[in-house]
Amino acid sequence: MELLYTPFSPFARKVRVVAHEKRLSEQIELVLTEVGTHVPLCTPVHDQLAAVTPLLKVPVLIDGAERLYDSRVICEYLDGLSDGPRMFPEPGPRRWRALRRQATADGIMDAAILCRFEQARPVERTWDEWLSAQTRRILLALDTLDRAPPSADEFDIGAVSVACALGYLDFRFGYLGWRAGRISLARWFDALRSRASMQETNPGPSLPLTSPSSSKGAAAARRRTTSRG
Repeated sequence: MELLYTPFSPFARKVRVVAHEKRLSEQIELVLTEVGTHVPLCTPVHDQLAAVTPLLKVPVLIDGAERLYDSRVICEYLDGLSDGPRMFPEPGPRRWRALRRQATADGIMDAAILCRFEQARPVERTWDEWLSAQTRRILLALDTLDRAPPSADEFDIGAVSVACALGYLDFRFGYLGWRAGRISLARWFDALRSRASMQETNPGPSLPLTSPSSSKGAAAARRRTTSRG
């Protein structure tokens, strides 16, 4: 199997964590893929992605004739390839709880990536209202998760998604200080950061950013980031 990915994508990290938990990592070749966020979609840099996904996004899993994209689809596919604890619980309250957490965490990651794209624009063209709206989504979702974080024995797809979302906030959005006032969620996350699958997929040291609320802050944020997720 091949996984097209970028090392800083929280969605690709989610797939890699699931692969590690299901003991499939050694069966997957990681293929570093340029998503070309800042170039036109018709340029050759997208040819590799366009051949396997019309969405021109990572992650993409290639397994023989299968071309699977969207982290949710890939994670469920991997969950069915090996024995062991199920990442996607059987139908019932625990499954819906896991899927709801996954949806909440994916929403955080979507909003955070949209914020990064907006912050990459020239300062004079930055849409502050858009940034505020996406940030509000992130904070509301964090509040929801803090009221009912996963338990210690719930490292299912919901918990994996939440962990990757929080890791991405640490990595790219240190200025948000998401732990403040969210003791339960912060305690849960800090307890599992040493888990092997989290360590193995850690993109690197956190990059605390200056708040982009001012033009100077936005410029500083852009200088500290790259173009890959």
